[in-house]
Formats: sequence, structure tokens, C-alpha cells
Amino acid sequence: MTAHQRELIGFAAVGLLAYTADLTLFSWLRGPAALDPLTAKSLSFLAGCTVAYLGNARGTYRNARLPGLRPYLVFVAVNLAGALVQLLCLTVSHYGLGLTSQRADTVSGAVVGMGLATVLRFWGTRTWVFRAEGRVGSWTG
Repeated sequence: MTAHQRELIGFAAVGLLAYTADLTLFSWLRGPAALDPLTAKSLSFLAGCTVAYLGNARGTYRNARLPGLRPYLVFVAVNLAGALVQLLCLTVSHYGLGLTSQRADTVSGAVVGMGLATVLRFWGTRTWVFRAEGRVGSWTG
């Protein structure tokens, strides 16, 4: 297995764990905790970002030495940009193209949007957050 493959697999595994944490916490905050949806999503988003950051910092990019709070804040900013990509895909599909069914919303936001957002998050994470010696090299040649 190449270093690039290990990086991709590590990033994907951490992302899946973070997604699970986000979804689980959101469901609990909306259900038993009875919080409003925006507060619940904001808190679950931050929890998911924290799980993803720690997983990448201690796993995928464990060789990168990044002191202080700045890398975490940049990581959250990259993840917010990814969330905006998902919302943009949903907005274009639902309001721009008139595809208003639940299935169309799911495909545009959770499939197309998530796919594009994941590419952005991977690139942003390895370029702006963990850009030290822990990175395995360029993906662009």
C-alpha cells in the first residue's frame, strides 16, 4: 500500500467516525435533549469537527507537529467551507433547477454535495492544516 493510499484510507476512516459522532449527537440533542435544530446542528458540527481533527492529528497526520489552537481553527474553517459547498449544491438543485423532491434534495445535498465537500476538506486539511512533514507529498504532480 502506498503512502497516498494510507493517507486516503486514514482520512476516510476518521471522516466516517466524525460523521457518526455528528449524527449521533445531533439526534440526541434534537430528541431527548429537545434542543432547536440550529443549536443542535451547531453543537454536533463542532463535536464532529473536533473528532475529525483529533483523529487526523493523532492518526492520519500524526507526524505533523502543530502547536497551538490555530490548526484546529483552520480545520473548522475548512469544514465550514465544506458545509457551504453542500448547502450550495442543495440550493442550486432545489431552487435553481426546481428539483424539489426529498430524493432530489438528498442526492444534491448528501451525495453530490458531500462528495464535493469531501474533496475540498481533504485538500484543505492536507494543504492548510497538516502541511508539515507528516504530509506524504503532492497530489498534483
